[in-house]
Amino acid sequence: MLRSLVAITTLLLAIVACKNDPKPPTPAPPALPKATTLSPAPTFNADSAYTYVKKQVDFGPRVPNTTAHKKCGAWIAQTFRRHGLTVIEQSFKAPHYKGGEMNGVNIIAQYKPEAKQRVILAAHWDSRFMADQDKINPDKPVDGADDGASGVGVLLEIARLLKDNPMELGVDLICFDVEDQGNDSDDAQQDNSRTWCLGAQHWSENLHTANYYAQYGILLDMVGAANPNFEKEGVSMQAAPNIVNKVWNIANVLGYGNAFVSTRGAGITDDHFFVITKANIPMIDIINRPGVTPSGFVAHWHTHNDKMSAIDKNTLKMVGQTCIQVLSNTAAGTF
Repeated sequence: MLRSLVAITTLLLAIVACKNDPKPPTPAPPALPKATTLSPAPTFNADSAYTYVKKQVDFGPRVPNTTAHKKCGAWIAQTFRRHGLTVIEQSFKAPHYKGGEMNGVNIIAQYKPEAKQRVILAAHWDSRFMADQDKINPDKPVDGADDGASGVGVLLEIARLLKDNPMELGVDLICFDVEDQGNDSDDAQQDNSRTWCLGAQHWSENLHTANYYAQYGILLDMVGAANPNFEKEGVSMQAAPNIVNKVWNIANVLGYGNAFVSTRGAGITDDHFFVITKANIPMIDIINRPGVTPSGFVAHWHTHNDKMSAIDKNTLKMVGQTCIQVLSNTAAGTF
């Protein structure tokens, strides 16, 4: 298991592309899934996850410093508590690249906080303050149904499953804030990658528990659209290829090989990058990059089309069932 990633930090910085400016993927030969045993696992309910996604969107755009953001954050924390998890709301302030200060809160829901063996599942819960990829009303905020809410919806359903199906494993479900408020321009005078993922940066430098460490982490980003293409993201493969391959193998055994493809994709500046480089925890990124746009991301990325109509229950099922199966295998010692 990778514990110290300091040696690869420089290399990661060299290969990483901003989430808003990915580089072309590096071709890789297809890898056949290794024999993988599936431990008994609960059934992920996609209808329930979909409801959790819709509830977030119903609050309105979850832009920091807005009423919708505050109310949605409180609801997420309360829902985790209702499912029996111990919740820490890590408040912080972060500068916006346009000026001013944003009030953020990372929501850390702990399953079996006393357990020494721990795994992280994470997503971001804020939505972008402007639809800068849209020709219509580009200055208005987006709903962020896929880009943000889909991952949180999966986490909330997993929290419900953990309550009803106990495991001998500690799990931290982390909803990072202020992920999607960064600078999308090509300004060469500054490192725009540092204006993204501010909640993950704060958490990685201010861990919620002293001497905290997790065996591995999985980040979920844009995991709700139909016909997904989950490549093996570049930073994940650089930092924790063994974890990527194990997760993808499990997905293939579950029958999701059409979505969890063997292609190695571009390195993306996402929340996992800062967890790896600042907290020294190996974290991988499950992110949909179908390659249908110049950005490589889905067509509704950072547009007003990122709404509930973009969400497909089949995709939520694939991602959620894969994640709960990974947790079950980890608890059983077969991951």
